[in-house]
Amino acid sequence: MPFVANGGIFIPTARAYQLGEEVFMLLTLMDDPDKIPITGKVIWVTPKAPQGGKKPGIGIQLSPEDTTLVQKIETHLAGALNSGRPTNTL
Repeated sequence: MPFVANGGIFIPTARAYQLGEEVFMLLTLMDDPDKIPITGKVIWVTPKAPQGGKKPGIGIQLSPEDTTLVQKIETHLAGALNSGRPTNTL
């Protein structure tokens, strides 16, 4: 989703969130044991029981201060491009 400024991430969750809601989460990337604090704004909501086999969850627009996190995510995604693992990406 290139129109999302500062990058974004989908978080599978059954908890209800509202568009525009500010969130704080501790994120674990793939096999990295460190928990990374992130703040962002909810810009996408996939409700419970979505159609097409999609997972419920939220899309979070990352803050401009999260450039290091965005680089880490892009590095993990680049390594996973040709893997057979399912993802929640668009």
